[in-house]
Amino acid sequence: MKKLIENTIQLRPRYGEVDQMGYVYHASYVSYCHQARTELLRELNIDDKTLEENYIMLPVISMNLKYHKPAGYDELLTIKTSIPEMPATRFSFHFEIRNEHDELICSADSTTVFVNSTSRKPMKAPPIIIEAIGKQHKTQQNEAYHTH
Repeated sequence: MKKLIENTIQLRPRYGEVDQMGYVYHASYVSYCHQARTELLRELNIDDKTLEENYIMLPVISMNLKYHKPAGYDELLTIKTSIPEMPATRFSFHFEIRNEHDELICSADSTTVFVNSTSRKPMKAPPIIIEAIGKQHKTQQNEAYHTH
């Protein structure tokens, strides 16, 4: 999968996020992806407060998940989030969730759309988003170049 930028977080499923079989409940993965997306944006210095101050909303318009293996309570999960392309009106994210043995347990894709919070109308990706992604992309390319 093509990646413009990426970020990684780790978390441990809490007791209330597992089902009676002891596996992470399927809907919990949506929450994990949301948390991972929020952290990727935070790394770009675009937190929820910044979005609100700039009248930007990012409602999810599609979310597709594929479950590969179950995960259990308190198992360390690593979520890699990537932005595959520069956003226009839509903003896409790809997620890979792996367990402690680096096995893929869930992959997901979500698409949000930029909406002006005052007019509630779709809008083009704001300059603060485009500039932040461009800057981070350049930084990650430089880091990758210097580690090889």
